[in-house]
Amino acid sequence: MMAEAIKKQGIKEFITSIPFKKIGLKELFGFEKTPVNILIALSVIAFLAMFAIGVTTYLMHGHHAYNVTREHPWGLLIAVYIFFVVSSTGLCIVGSLGDVFGFKDYMMISKRAIFGSIVTIIAGFAVIAFEIGHPVTMMIYNVLTPGLTSAIWWMGTLYGLYLTFMIVEFVFLLKNDMKSAKIFGLIGLLVGLAAHSNLGSVFGFLNARPISNGVFYPTYFILTAFITGIFIAFIMMGFRYKLKFPENAKIMLTNLAKIQGLLISILIFFVTWKMLTDIYGSMPDRADVAIHILGSWTFWAEVILAMAIPLVIILASSGRAVNTLFFASLSGMIGVFFMRYNLVHDTQLKPLQMLKKTEYQLSPEWIHYFPSSAEIMISLGGLGLCLAMYYAGTKFFNLDADEHH
Repeated sequence: MMAEAIKKQGIKEFITSIPFKKIGLKELFGFEKTPVNILIALSVIAFLAMFAIGVTTYLMHGHHAYNVTREHPWGLLIAVYIFFVVSSTGLCIVGSLGDVFGFKDYMMISKRAIFGSIVTIIAGFAVIAFEIGHPVTMMIYNVLTPGLTSAIWWMGTLYGLYLTFMIVEFVFLLKNDMKSAKIFGLIGLLVGLAAHSNLGSVFGFLNARPISNGVFYPTYFILTAFITGIFIAFIMMGFRYKLKFPENAKIMLTNLAKIQGLLISILIFFVTWKMLTDIYGSMPDRADVAIHILGSWTFWAEVILAMAIPLVIILASSGRAVNTLFFASLSGMIGVFFMRYNLVHDTQLKPLQMLKKTEYQLSPEWIHYFPSSAEIMISLGGLGLCLAMYYAGTKFFNLDADEHH
């Protein structure tokens, strides 16, 4: 479809036909100077500065700048990468409700959500690039020597394809070619779901880590992606309309809230049974880790912020308290961050049996980890990069639905 359009117009004509807004520096950097906007702008600048400092520290010292060890090889950058790609998949699902599945109430957020899916996965790639060590070499060998039995190879390959399809879909949405957007959107959604489920399998395939091994995570990742996408949809629309929602936005957000209530209820059901099955039978390295997790404040931060608070508000208001749910979604995203951090850290709480025998004279019961300043700065820099790209997108593109929709 895209090839036909390029063949008819030519590459140069096709690109120049994409409807960019023609703005100058004044329009780009000009924004309503309210206290909230000023605080966000200063935070983004600070985050980008941290990113530069963190990357410089990494380039000077390599992985010695991080607090990861052989016993705890996955750190904060892995968790933040998962946070961003989960957000991207969730926004892709939300955006697809309108342009792919044809629910007209959701057309008003399609372009905004699809653009958000693009910037969040780019931010995720920017963060993980400084965890990989040699990203360019990795991409070369990824093509030349594909590891078809490797879940991580499939993850990288599928996410690369997913980003490509999302960009193409977004271009056709901007050009108001809904037929082509639907085709590429459907392909991108399927590839994104495959990539995201595969990301869950990276943890599910860990036979040496009983706490994560199994079929739970490939499905859990899809469920939490949709939940995350709805949280971000509320945040996007809240800032777009400054919490003064028009009637069509209220209808859409109320419907999303009802879906969110169902999804969070299912998530609570899933997590409850995951914990019960982990603890039941007192299996070594599974039951003791699950009990340790239940005593962690970060686990309860995840439960309260991402599950309990939003669900209570949704049930109490039947999803109609959209302004309150905007703030609940902000708390939900903080909870989602803890969800991703806990996933990565909890998987590595217990030393592997092999390392117990070879690395320690007296093996520790639990492995402790706290991110280094470089890891924290690169992670916050990824957030700053994501916000900066999204802000630029709101200036250069019309992310609202066209009038006839």
